Amino acid sequence: MERLQKLMIGNAFLVIVMSMFAGFMLGFGLIGGLELYPSKIVAMPYYGTAEGWARAHSGGLTNGLLILALAWALPLIPLSDKMRSVTAWGFIYIGWANTVFYWGGNAAGSRALSFGDNPLGASNFWGALGFGMAFVGALLIVYLLCYAAIRALRSA
Repeated sequence: MERLQKLMIGNAFLVIVMSMFAGFMLGFGLIGGLELYPSKIVAMPYYGTAEGWARAHSGGLTNGLLILALAWALPLIPLSDKMRSVTAWGFIYIGWANTVFYWGGNAAGSRALSFGDNPLGASNFWGALGFGMAFVGALLIVYLLCYAAIRALRSA
């Protein structure tokens, strides 16, 4: 179990690092670049919107913290070794799937909320990839959380 916990913690930290990079993109979008010194802003290329990067910044941090919380709680949940492994790898997948969703959503007019075009705009490869990964992750997290909750409550 300790190996799974370390894998979760390492991946959680990397997901959080990606959320910090999204924070840079947010800053570039808000002020139009990178401030080198007071009042000297150098234009930095970025894609997406400030609102999208705000979501990627806060959402990525939240996903990383979710993985950390589960890593620390994992020994307290009465799961079989197989289900413990599925849960650990499932949450790692969910964290990265949501990261791809946020970043892909900034690269697509559809905001990665559908495979194809939607009222928000046109989709592209990144939008479809982000939507597909996040959709699977959304189903997976509901299942894994409910399963773990039932197991924990039954053992209380």
